[in-house]
Amino acid sequence: KKSEQELKDEEMELFTKYYMEWKGGRKSGNTSYTNIPRFYYRLPAEDEVLLQKLREESRAVFLQRKSRELLDNEELQNLWFLLDKHQTSPMIGEEAMINYENFLKVGEKAGSKCKQFFTAKIFAKLLHNDPYGRISIMQFFNYVMRKG
Repeated sequence: KKSEQELKDEEMELFTKYYMEWKGGRKSGNTSYTNIPRFYYRLPAEDEVLLQKLREESRAVFLQRKSRELLDNEELQNLWFLLDKHQTSPMIGEEAMINYENFLKVGEKAGSKCKQFFTAKIFAKLLHNDPYGRISIMQFFNYVMRKG
């Protein structure tokens, strides 16, 4: 059987061992700052012609990619046609309305560029005090034109 002093020594030894492991583990865990990607690059100076050209080209490619995501005139006309075709009666005055079921049908037929607009979140955002749970086709179309 171990004496009281031997038990205390063993306890202190284990404590020190685990504390050093923990401290060492945390130290290596705090090196995450070395893995943070660089997110700021200074603007190239006037004499850095190659860097300026690279910046201009990357900006142009970015803008081209964004413009391809936008709906062109034909796609907007197609979207309006589909919304008008799937409107849900009764109309409120002159305003055509659409319910969620038909909204989803139009979303399936509208094409891949329009998919991002046919979500429950956007429908709920445009839903006001309609007793039938519908949104205005014109409000939705205007939303698409502003955001897309």
